[in-house]
This record gives sequence, C-alpha cells and structure tokens, in this order.
Amino acid sequence: STNGILFDSGSANIQPQSMGIIRQISQVLQQEAMMNLMIEGHTDSDGDDASNMDLSKRRADAVRNALVDIYNVADSRLQTSGKGESEPVGDNGTADGKAQNRRVVFKKV
Repeated sequence: STNGILFDSGSANIQPQSMGIIRQISQVLQQEAMMNLMIEGHTDSDGDDASNMDLSKRRADAVRNALVDIYNVADSRLQTSGKGESEPVGDNGTADGKAQNRRVVFKKV
C-alpha cells in the first residue's frame, strides 16, 4: 500500500504535488498488466461519520478518475471504496495527524 496522495480538509480535490505519485502508480500498472488495485479513501475526524464515508469514497474516485482520464488506465482494473475516519494512521488531535489521515491507500486485489 502507498500513502502520499494528499487532500485538503473536507475536499476530494487532489493536491497538485500528489500527481507525481499517481503517475508512478500508472507506470506500475502499465508494467504489471495483470495487476488490479483497490483504491481506499480515508478522512480525518472532522465532520460526521456519514459525510466522511461519502468524502472518502469521492477521494478514491478522484484518484481512479485521474488514473483513467490522464494515464489511460482501464477503469476495470480499479476498484474504489471509502473507509471514512475508521482507520486513522495519525493523531486526529493534531493538524499533522489529520493531514496524514486525509489519504488514499492502494491495495492489490
């Protein structure tokens, strides 16, 4: 799994500095023709559970759409899911921790 695609709080817009990681993922997918990925979206703890579940799914979808639209990855190779705030990797009590939690994770499927 990879963690490095960043989002602003409450947003599914991919931060520009994260596009290099999406390009790297597309290159791996080009080299590994049989590899399929699950893209999991995650949020920090701001907002309620239901809106965070929706936001996390929209984050995963934004990454999938970038891979499909910019790098021509077949969308049949990409699944998305939203985990909301249920799997934090950082401390939601700090700004840095919240930033770490606003992420997507790639898993081979």
